[in-house]
Amino acid sequence: MKKVLSKRILLALILAAVVMAVGLFVYSWWKSRATGGSRTDAGVYVVGYGDLTISVPTSGNIEALNSVDIKSKVKGRTTIISIVDEGIDVTAEDVNNGKILVELDSSQIEQKLTQQEIDFFNAEARFTEAKENLDIQKKQNDSDIQKGRMKVRFGLMDFQKYLGDVVSEKLVSAEMNPGEEIALLINSPELGGEALQRLRELDGDIHLKEQELELAGSKLEWTEKLFEKEYVSLRDKEADRLDKERKEISRERTITAKDLFVKYEFPKQVEKLLSDYEEFKRELERTEARVRSKLAQAEANLKSREATYLLQKKRLEEQREQLEACTIRAPAVGQVVYGSSTGSRWQRQNRAIEVGAEIRERQKIISIPDPTEMKVKVKVHETWVDKVEVEQKVKIKIAAFPEEEFTGKVLKKAPMADPEHWLNPDLKVYSTDVCIDGEHDFLKTGMTAKAEIIVDELKDVLSVPIQAVVNREGAKICYVARGNNIEQREVETGLFNSDFVEIKSGLSEGERVLLNPPRISEMDAAGETDK
Repeated sequence: MKKVLSKRILLALILAAVVMAVGLFVYSWWKSRATGGSRTDAGVYVVGYGDLTISVPTSGNIEALNSVDIKSKVKGRTTIISIVDEGIDVTAEDVNNGKILVELDSSQIEQKLTQQEIDFFNAEARFTEAKENLDIQKKQNDSDIQKGRMKVRFGLMDFQKYLGDVVSEKLVSAEMNPGEEIALLINSPELGGEALQRLRELDGDIHLKEQELELAGSKLEWTEKLFEKEYVSLRDKEADRLDKERKEISRERTITAKDLFVKYEFPKQVEKLLSDYEEFKRELERTEARVRSKLAQAEANLKSREATYLLQKKRLEEQREQLEACTIRAPAVGQVVYGSSTGSRWQRQNRAIEVGAEIRERQKIISIPDPTEMKVKVKVHETWVDKVEVEQKVKIKIAAFPEEEFTGKVLKKAPMADPEHWLNPDLKVYSTDVCIDGEHDFLKTGMTAKAEIIVDELKDVLSVPIQAVVNREGAKICYVARGNNIEQREVETGLFNSDFVEIKSGLSEGERVLLNPPRISEMDAAGETDK
């Protein structure tokens, strides 16, 4: 029984090997038809001329060429409380009507908005108060300066009134030193004003008193003569004598009054009026400095209140924007795709977009691709990346529609390799975008596609299967079958694809090359046998 089973297993293995060989033969025959050469058997290829397409095979997923990404604009983290079903189509009517696609939790934002409105209104009131205070301060400053200038003007007028214009001008302009020359001013011919009037009054009083004294003396002399002749009484004589004495005393008083005016009252009044005038000027300077300080304080207070007001206003606008950002409306026409569906497997499993999911700021929630233009995002291996250029033609096969072939072109190629993958850190690939020609409503984001980037199309060239060429000590070698002998031939190769390589020299049309070149050890053994 065991022998029977062993024979059956052996027959099954032989049958499988035959089927595989037949399959390889058919595949080799089909490939040879595509390049112009031919295979006489499973191990030999007949060299011939034909067209050779140099292409870069790759694969990837279909994406929209243009899409609108809807990301969370809410700061920090929030929660999805409602979201439309993935896959629904957003129409132009939905966009016009502002259809709600996503609602985020806004409870905390509403609380912050209420408090921010209170802070804003308080800041606005303080800002308005600061503006009014500045206007009041400006008017008060004008009033204070006007009063100070009026005092200076009136002080000068009082000074001029007392000394006259000429003398007062000389003192004010410092042409005269008041401390040394005030005493001399009383005799100045330029003296005027109240001082001159007072001096004249005193001089007049002295003159009158002297006249009265002279009359009283004359009268006393006559009275004394009449008394000697007994025409008047002693009483009349004594009365005239007392009247003369009173006139003498009165004259002395007026003289003393003038002396006091000249020595004390006049210089005192001059210095007082001049000092008042100078003090009024200094007070005006202090007032001007004080009003400048108060104005600066009022302006600084206004700027501070204005800055606070603008800050609170900005924060209020931000809170209102945050509240508005919790309701996401349809921005464009297209199909709704969740952000997690286009992410990695870990994102799909651990950060799925759904009701109750926590969303962070700038996280993509929904993508709405434009179905009118689609592309394939492929990965080009580093060995081929230098051959890929923008605008190169591309043949595309989509797994969901295997019977159809699509065309396209290379849109762009990443300048840097993608980050290393933890499963294969040595793999270096470059993301490349390939657009799909035409408009195809049946193509969906995420479909799998294979792309063949046409690097070059060679016409009527010699080529052999790529496995027929081996490297031997830095040279490209083919093994040519000549009857029962095998000849090692060095060749010059050109462009190549995944199956065939161009032969520039070293082979001729009709020659047969081995598809499975012998290993080095076999060649050495054959050489020893020949010897």
